[in-house]
Amino acid sequence: MGWRPFALIFIAACAHAYSIAWPFSLGLTPGQPVWWLQIFAMTVLAWQLDQAKTKRQGAWVGWLFACVMQVATWWWLFISLHTYGGLAAPLAVVAIVGLAAFLALYYAAACALFVAVAPVHRAGRAMLFAALWLLAELGRVALFTGFPWGEGGYAQLDGPFAGLAALVGVHGLTFASALLAAGLASFSAKPRWLTGGIVTLSAASAAIASFALQLDGAGKSGVSNGPQAPLTVTLLQGNIAQDEKFQPSGGIPDALAWYQSQLLAATTSLVVTPETAIPLLPSQLPEGYLQVLVNRFMKPPPESSGASQTAALIGIPLGNSQQGYTNSVIALKPSSQPSDSKTIYQYDKHHLVPFGEFVHPLFKWFLSIVNIPLSDFNSGSVSQPSFDWQGQRIAPNICYEDLFGEELAARFIDPQAAPTIMVNISNIGWFGNTIAIDQHLNISRMRSIELERPMLRATNTGATVIIDHTGRVTHALPRHTRGVLVGRVEGRSGITPYAWWAARLGLWPWWCLVVAILLIAGSARIYWAKGRFDR
Repeated sequence: MGWRPFALIFIAACAHAYSIAWPFSLGLTPGQPVWWLQIFAMTVLAWQLDQAKTKRQGAWVGWLFACVMQVATWWWLFISLHTYGGLAAPLAVVAIVGLAAFLALYYAAACALFVAVAPVHRAGRAMLFAALWLLAELGRVALFTGFPWGEGGYAQLDGPFAGLAALVGVHGLTFASALLAAGLASFSAKPRWLTGGIVTLSAASAAIASFALQLDGAGKSGVSNGPQAPLTVTLLQGNIAQDEKFQPSGGIPDALAWYQSQLLAATTSLVVTPETAIPLLPSQLPEGYLQVLVNRFMKPPPESSGASQTAALIGIPLGNSQQGYTNSVIALKPSSQPSDSKTIYQYDKHHLVPFGEFVHPLFKWFLSIVNIPLSDFNSGSVSQPSFDWQGQRIAPNICYEDLFGEELAARFIDPQAAPTIMVNISNIGWFGNTIAIDQHLNISRMRSIELERPMLRATNTGATVIIDHTGRVTHALPRHTRGVLVGRVEGRSGITPYAWWAARLGLWPWWCLVVAILLIAGSARIYWAKGRFDR
């Protein structure tokens, strides 16, 4: 490969990374997804694969694109590993590039397979390219616990095809954008394929636009039922410095004092803290600390006082050395039996972060060279019940659990028990004041569109926001400041098409689609090789 193709692939890979959340104050709004930039990047990739003569060349193109794309997307892992984890800078760089290089093997295999079996017909090539790219993305979702941060479909969040998300989810947007990109790339083909390229592009664009318009109309007619009674909420953002968060002489007493004072002062229907806002196990807390909160939230106020009833969602680690530990949320609400611990709602994080929250026994040595507190948790179940409060079913998720839409959708299998409001509690402080905040916000916005549910986000450093059921941010706190966000949220009911089938089938429809396209493409290739079709 010459330097020009190398440079072009490098630029396109960076463009793909930046399309998820634009990181600069140049020309575009910082933090916003750029749908056309992602399609441009994929078009360049598809064009370069069309130029590849061998499977080896295809693998190299795919690997280079994916490796650069991922490093440019989540380079901020360096901050957690080096600045806060204490890992030497060269080793942190090696770890990040090594992870990206490993995950890029999925894309290398997909691109090599594309070169090997792609049919001559441009429409068939476009379908195969989209299917194989989706296959590589699904590999990131499903293999080795999954790390799909930066999937291409998130760039379509504010684009003309965003309405499709409630029908096919983010993976469907990934497939559609890759299909459109391959159609655009076909314009570079020889003249005899120009007509095929135009047909491919026109068909893909028309199908996507048509489905988007149909879905938009369906949504307005009641796919998601109308709003319920508004709930007033208070979201807390402590802005506890990450390098002090677990220090007994700094962040711990600061967090305990500030969060307790704000919890006690809240007067809205619901108050929410970030992930591990209480950074100690209950057994490690000062005597009486939790009892003060129990007394505040679980004892109904006297009717004569006129005080409103308030519930609290609090991020706190739970467990012990015998049973193991969990990254959890507890919910406190007025109860006729406030002293009964069984009345306290508990949600345990299901999808744990590799090395950040759990470590395979073969890699326990890794913990000896980094400083990551609370790094070995037990996992909760996928479909944990929602927290019932004032007519709403409130479903928490913690940290990057909202990357896995099919797992959140599992809670929607029973419409009568489906969440009406989702809540994400996070601590992105591990990654500094970087584009990671915007990327995670856009991920949460996508979940709101897919499931047509509002999402509350309470974070340590940002983005602490209220997102409505259409993915629009209605209230927000400034990032990396200490503050309290008060607003209103309207819960929703009803089940979107995506929520219905993803709750029952998970990722299986996508696996089946990919396999079907591969089988058709492989069969067509065999027939062409035998000369049964006239080229």
